[in-house]
Amino acid sequence: MKTIGLLGGMSWQSTVHYYRIINEEVARRLGGLHSARILLSSVEFAEIEEMQHSNRWSDAGSILASQAVGLRNAGADFVLICANTMHKVADQVEKVSGLPVLHIADATAEAVKRADVKKVGLLGTRYTMEEDFYRLRLLEKHRLDVVIPEADDRIFVNRVIYEELCQGIINPESKKAYLRIIKDLADRGVGGIILGCTEIEMLITSEDFPLPLFPTTWIHAMAAVDRALE
Repeated sequence: MKTIGLLGGMSWQSTVHYYRIINEEVARRLGGLHSARILLSSVEFAEIEEMQHSNRWSDAGSILASQAVGLRNAGADFVLICANTMHKVADQVEKVSGLPVLHIADATAEAVKRADVKKVGLLGTRYTMEEDFYRLRLLEKHRLDVVIPEADDRIFVNRVIYEELCQGIINPESKKAYLRIIKDLADRGVGGIILGCTEIEMLITSEDFPLPLFPTTWIHAMAAVDRALE
């Protein structure tokens, strides 16, 4: 079994789910008392978020890369960045640490394609929804047509992530609004919705909407188990 390196804390609310899902799946596949070999480095999210807000992505990447070097030195075979948004610096982390980064967008795209969905809606932070590092990867590498919410809805989705979900707050009114936004995307012809922020799965589940939902925490964690047990 390979050792999984987790770069977590962005936020810790979703990192908890990574640890649980990976271990539950290893136990399910191998049985008995089996669990995953995991090394976790958890960053201070307020520091990272301030760098995001002030467009200091290289500085944030340096922090994650340094932590990844520590994971490599401790014996990790590959690394997961436990956040969609921070994959903006995935190449920097991989180059500096020398560890392969299991990219969340690639794992998610493969799940979308297995579901035979070609046009997909994307919810996430404003960085994930609006910038090229995520959407362009889905388009150019995986040939997926990606649709994002309208501008006002993007502001709302982003605010709920940072002001509520990252702080463990589950607001029923926010859930209603998210479902309305998802319906708007469905009306624009998408065949599924990527929950492109690891905290959104705390608010929305596959039981909430008839279209296929692609929960990136779960998908990423499953891909990590696949890699670890190759």
